[in-house]
Amino acid sequence: MARKWTPADIPDLSGRTAIVTGANKNLGFYTALELARHGAEVTLACRRRERGERALKEIRRRAPDASVRLGLLDLADLSTVERFAEEYAAEHDALDILVNNAGILGIPRLLTADGHEMQFGVNYLGHFALTGRLLPLLTARPGARVVNLSTWVVRFMGSIDLDDLQGERHYHKFNAYNQAKLANLVFTRELARRYGRRGPIGVAAHPGFAVSDLQYTGPRMEGSRFQEAFFRVPTRLFAKPTAVGAWPSLYAACAPDVEPGACYAPTGPGQIWGRVGRVKTPAKIDDPELGRRLWDISERLTGVSYEAAAVSRTKGR
Repeated sequence: MARKWTPADIPDLSGRTAIVTGANKNLGFYTALELARHGAEVTLACRRRERGERALKEIRRRAPDASVRLGLLDLADLSTVERFAEEYAAEHDALDILVNNAGILGIPRLLTADGHEMQFGVNYLGHFALTGRLLPLLTARPGARVVNLSTWVVRFMGSIDLDDLQGERHYHKFNAYNQAKLANLVFTRELARRYGRRGPIGVAAHPGFAVSDLQYTGPRMEGSRFQEAFFRVPTRLFAKPTAVGAWPSLYAACAPDVEPGACYAPTGPGQIWGRVGRVKTPAKIDDPELGRRLWDISERLTGVSYEAAAVSRTKGR
């Protein structure tokens, strides 16, 4: 049996740059912490300055030699996605690692600043737009990686309704979450299909079942103590520590043997616990027509053209 992979296996990342969205807490915090510990210059892409500054301070406390900085990014507002990318590009010539980690789960139907259903907008569209905005920097670094976060649940349930992506006709808060996380897998495969080895390596990851406060947001918004307790009990009994939940993201970002379009997660039963490795993904994400259509719709909804970004690179931006 292969030896268990841990963050101790992360190579020296000195001279490399990384961005982690939602890095102020949960999986994003530990992903950013380990990347910084191993020498990368890490930007914490956070929605709220005060929370980002607290995370920045804590990472510096745990890793005094870390090179970390804070960038403000609200994935629910595409204008801030554009501004974040422009500010980052003004200070960097290339980007080695982009971890599209931030997410929300199981909330009532709300809209982003751009009028998109919130879970689809934050978990998927915002990251699609961010990756496209940063594409010139990613293509400037051979072997750059884009890590998109999914969930173990989509192996058993979840679908993408291209005719109702925004949940305007039918909305169920958990179906909306699964759709967005499934879209991240389709995006990963399509990124690999379109760019292969000539551009950023698209890779997916998910934590399995790890401690997080993500699942409590919806119940608290609805004032449902019952729903909050429903999630809290199994989390306390069965979930792995948050830091361990970040290992698949770190593996996808740093391990030398990752394959474009693949997903890395716990390899045990149900992909909930176990050693980190490549895992099976739903067969539906391999449909090239689904990938093409979702990509085209995403470019239209976000106003971000990947081909235009690639051309801007060849023209020296």
